Amino acid sequence: MGGTNDAWMAAARERYSPRKLEKWIAMAGAACTVFGREGYARASVDALAAEAGVSTRTLYNHFPGGKAQLFRTVVTWTSGEVKDAQLGLIKAALDPERPPHPEDLERDLVLLARGFVGLMEEYPNHFALVRHIHAEADHVPPEVLQAWRDAGPGPVGQALAEALEGLAAAGLLDLHGDPALSATHFTALISHTATQQSHYGVLPLPKEETERLITGGVAAFLRAYRARPAG
Repeated sequence: MGGTNDAWMAAARERYSPRKLEKWIAMAGAACTVFGREGYARASVDALAAEAGVSTRTLYNHFPGGKAQLFRTVVTWTSGEVKDAQLGLIKAALDPERPPHPEDLERDLVLLARGFVGLMEEYPNHFALVRHIHAEADHVPPEVLQAWRDAGPGPVGQALAEALEGLAAAGLLDLHGDPALSATHFTALISHTATQQSHYGVLPLPKEETERLITGGVAAFLRAYRARPAG
């Protein structure tokens, strides 16, 4: 699954012996591949077990909830990885203790936007899962959808809203009283079109087109939210 999620690994180490932990990781990694390729509805327990090279009985021994539990496991695991990367990007680009000079605001927001969009290439398995989540939301158990939101989009949205609030406190942005909505607008403007046109990174866009969409999105965001001079 590309990297490790500390919380998940700590929980797994408490539950399993080293040998069983290795098998657990192998099954979760295989499930990520199958779900990313086939989606939630089409993936079968037999296919998940076969990809991991284990019997269905072994799979159920480790994941008694079957397919739903496996999907929740891999979605929250990969969401945690991407969340950590996104939080790092936010802190690096929009450190509230070092607000940018007004002339550098657009530059810093573009750097953050490039980082966010670039994660589709760094974490292809995760974004394949997210693509299926959006396409099959009516088939994915509600508790799994909520677990995904809690593991990734929720904390990232909150952190971005707080970072934008810091820029507003520095007199650089006017969030019109709604930091959460401004964070949603930023994310949508810098990544929605690139995400849709590349099918969540499956068919990467030319770098020039990606850059055009990112810089255009940041410019649109600033037209709506840049603080206006008094008077």
